[in-house]
Amino acid sequence: MRILGLDMGQKTIGVAISDPLGFTAQGITTIRREKKIKDIEELKVICKKYSVESIVVGLPKNMDGSMGFACDRIMEFAEIIKEEIGLKVEFWDERLTTVAANRAMLEADLSRSKRKKIVDKMAATYILQGYLDRIYNFK
Repeated sequence: MRILGLDMGQKTIGVAISDPLGFTAQGITTIRREKKIKDIEELKVICKKYSVESIVVGLPKNMDGSMGFACDRIMEFAEIIKEEIGLKVEFWDERLTTVAANRAMLEADLSRSKRKKIVDKMAATYILQGYLDRIYNFK
């Protein structure tokens, strides 16, 4: 049961994949966004390569829990993913995942340029791992 995790940004999409048993998440790539159709095609290739069964998309809620324009935009794109790829799409509250990813990379003493290249992939990993932990009730 492989699950794909996505951190959707305006310029990039961070991508993470679960292990075959669905216990752990690992970042695999960052897609540079161009056009929706090209983004979907890249996601299709990844889903086929990893035999993905479902997709978890980070939902950037406001700190008070409300949903703004960014959530609407991501939910619209997730609907396109669902229609074009044909997989179940779920949402995961991604508040502070990018902050957590940056903090982890700072603690690992990565340079600013290296952090910039992998922050979206790391955020996708945090999104997916949070979702996986909920499924298995890990604390």
